[in-house]
Amino acid sequence: MEDKPPPLRGHPDWMSRLPEELLDVPLWNLALPGSHDSMTFCLDVSSPVLGSEPSLLRLTDRLFPCCIRPCIYRWSTAQESVLRDQCDLGIRFFDLRIAKKPAAGWKLFFAHGIYTLMTVMEALDELDVWLDAHPREVVIISCSHFESLTDEDHEQLVEFIIGLFSRKLLAPQDVPTLRSCWSRGRQLIVAYDDERTVQQHPELWTGIPYWYANSPDPEKVIEYLEAKKRQERPDGFYVCGLNLTEDVRYIILHPLQNLKTMTMKALSPLLRWTGKQRPGPEGGGVNIVCCDFVGVSQFCSIVIDLNYKLLGGASTLAARTAARTPETSEDFA
Repeated sequence: MEDKPPPLRGHPDWMSRLPEELLDVPLWNLALPGSHDSMTFCLDVSSPVLGSEPSLLRLTDRLFPCCIRPCIYRWSTAQESVLRDQCDLGIRFFDLRIAKKPAAGWKLFFAHGIYTLMTVMEALDELDVWLDAHPREVVIISCSHFESLTDEDHEQLVEFIIGLFSRKLLAPQDVPTLRSCWSRGRQLIVAYDDERTVQQHPELWTGIPYWYANSPDPEKVIEYLEAKKRQERPDGFYVCGLNLTEDVRYIILHPLQNLKTMTMKALSPLLRWTGKQRPGPEGGGVNIVCCDFVGVSQFCSIVIDLNYKLLGGASTLAARTAARTPETSEDFA
């Protein structure tokens, strides 16, 4: 009889259950599970290829859409569940790649090769409802790529985000700890990878560095991440990406595979590497760890458990951070 994998444990309220000793540690010194290409569970196989894709691919899509789009769908789908389900698993960082779909009017979507079915407004509305139901959980969303967005689109998007989440937003002038977030009802950090827009809106955080190896080989991914860890740790939040990246050669040589089969073959060494890590400000300390297909393994449990390695040193860590942190600005209204 074939052994079945153990059932996945959900962690919808894992932050509120952390030991007291970890509540004053800045979130960038904790280990946070994240999902890579978080919205790709709802890619629209009937949508056109993105305008930023190579011209040859776009030309081929116009000539043979029934062949090209299903292929892109197979290799661009990196998640399988809606944001609320990912939150229930324990995900606290979302990689949101935003795009304006041709002939879609003012609506914004997400994209990875092709566009999604769900709009940005629908996804963020869903996240807001989840946050209301889990008032002591803190989530980070990273908005990036911005395919075909105009200055007006950026302004409308940010106005929507600020209006929707209102007092849940944590300003970048603050040092985010769980205790400080709870005391003021702050639950959401919005990183926005457009410098001009960030300068105009003090509610937004700057883009978060994302380390990814751009390789289909898990050993090369690990080698890359180890090399990056030996360098100076970024200030604030940063991401270690466990995600693999295929290229044209890989796709041609593996015609029966897709992103999920490639990921599942490589997941064991990547998760073993993750389990050996430790969060914190010291050299080599991890913060956000992102993965594809977050619902098919014990990924969230492994990352969350890393935080318990800080016990015994967390109070000293929080004190050192407070000592070197300048006085913060008042909250925005």
